[in-house]
Amino acid sequence: VIADTEPLHFAALRQVLAGIDISLTEQEYYTDYLGFDDRGCFLAALQSHQRQALPTLLGELMDRKAQAYLSTVRAIFPGVRELVHDAAARYPLAIASGALRNEIELILEEAGLRKAFLHITSAEDVTRGKPAPEPFLHAMAALNRQPSQLALTPDDCLVIEDSLPGIRAARAAGMKVLAVANTHTVQDLGEADAITHSLADTRLSDLRSRLWGPA
Repeated sequence: VIADTEPLHFAALRQVLAGIDISLTEQEYYTDYLGFDDRGCFLAALQSHQRQALPTLLGELMDRKAQAYLSTVRAIFPGVRELVHDAAARYPLAIASGALRNEIELILEEAGLRKAFLHITSAEDVTRGKPAPEPFLHAMAALNRQPSQLALTPDDCLVIEDSLPGIRAARAAGMKVLAVANTHTVQDLGEADAITHSLADTRLSDLRSRLWGPA
């Protein structure tokens, strides 16, 4: 959602899988793997090729993929900085991502956005990634532990997502979700409460009024 990382995740995943003689096409990635965390991607790939998913092998594959990915991080999407700074001035913000913590930290630091987020939930923090609701509920609980923070309920929360597993995780958590058509078409994202082509076209006041009614 923040950075144009999906092509990079695909390239790194394909590179690592090729090292264990598993091929992955771009169509397969965007159809079957998009939205899963790294562990989920490798589990799915190993299972689909009747390979044993030993914990030691999974750890090695995830480490290799992280190294390949971090060497190729690109620019963030248009409108992200503006929206994040606007939101951080009004609301507590958290990241709930299937990426590894060092990947998230790198992107946020390079974008100058790290201080805008009070908490990061990464792949290491949960046992069940998206489409399970655990990442979003974990992030909300962490925000509720912040000093002077009013208690949030799921209905107070807006999730911004660009994948179907992410949208379904947000809905399962009882949260409203804005989908951004970064990696899917608008037609594919119909399960979200609202959809935008770009965060550059998104205004918080419009979203609040649309999803929660007039203040």
